[in-house]
Amino acid sequence: MHVPDGFFNVAVSLSAGVVAAAGVAVCLRGARRELDDRTAPMAGLVAAFIFAVQMLNFPVAAGTSGHLLGGALAAILVGPYTAVLCVAVVLLVQGFFFADGGLTALGVNVTLMGVVAVVVGWTVFRMITRAVRNRGAVVAASFVAALLSVPATALAFTLLFWIGGTAPIEVGTVAAAMGGVHVLIGIGEGLITAVTVSTVLAIRPDLVYGARGLAAPLVLRGADGEAVVAQGAPAPAAVRRPGWFLPAGIVVAALLAGVVSFYASSSPDGLERVAEDKGFSSQAADHALGEQPLADYGDAGGIPVGVAGLIGVGVTLAVGGGLFFAVRRRTKDDTAKDEVSA
Repeated sequence: MHVPDGFFNVAVSLSAGVVAAAGVAVCLRGARRELDDRTAPMAGLVAAFIFAVQMLNFPVAAGTSGHLLGGALAAILVGPYTAVLCVAVVLLVQGFFFADGGLTALGVNVTLMGVVAVVVGWTVFRMITRAVRNRGAVVAASFVAALLSVPATALAFTLLFWIGGTAPIEVGTVAAAMGGVHVLIGIGEGLITAVTVSTVLAIRPDLVYGARGLAAPLVLRGADGEAVVAQGAPAPAAVRRPGWFLPAGIVVAALLAGVVSFYASSSPDGLERVAEDKGFSSQAADHALGEQPLADYGDAGGIPVGVAGLIGVGVTLAVGGGLFFAVRRRTKDDTAKDEVSA
């Protein structure tokens, strides 16, 4: 659901830009509570993974496709504040390197796919997991949260377009069309999110932000050696670094972007299909960077989509990794090293 240039008037574009900038500023501060030396690399990997999976449009209806938004997935894996930053990094790389999503609509895209998707997804996830706290509930909550975040984002787009779109619409009709097709896309989003969260839980549960507190109960042993479970007392959280998980995740993202992307659906996504059906697709303007070699994932420069995808994964990983490393919470050991080097 990458909004192109030309869909919104100046007032809404600027207002959304202010909201997006404020949201990113708040999340830069909030992410310090979520990121440290162990989780910052994980956040960079999540951003690269979202970039890769967003290239994989999947069919949802005749002549219509969808792709991952990733807001709920990122929130569950690395926390809601960091999730907004992950999605913002992906949108920046897509907009400036691949002409995917308008530059004047960047604020709209960050607001919708970053702020709205993350807030809705994380809120739904927390509501479910507060009632039931086990791994099965985390996976189920991941599916529901991701599913609901997509139509919520689509309806938020409809509201903004009704307020400041460059073409008149019947808001009820467009809302029904956007909500309907994006429920189908949301099912795909939910499945991708649930499978990803379930996989990480099975391999490294300590790296799933939304599953913190699900560790096995603390086992104490008495003087006679008999094991006693301290009810309600969680075991100390694992402090292992990502280790081999990080390069393995990069390989997965590279395979998705570099190989699987060749098999992505070429049908228009949900927003494009609704815009065509409801008569406002002609409002889309050409992207200012539409002639650069990587535009449209290599089409403009004759670059194979897989090569463009690999470049995108690398750039997203570098930009996101650098940002999250800079934002991370500094440990006492880091501060001491800086003082010694100074």
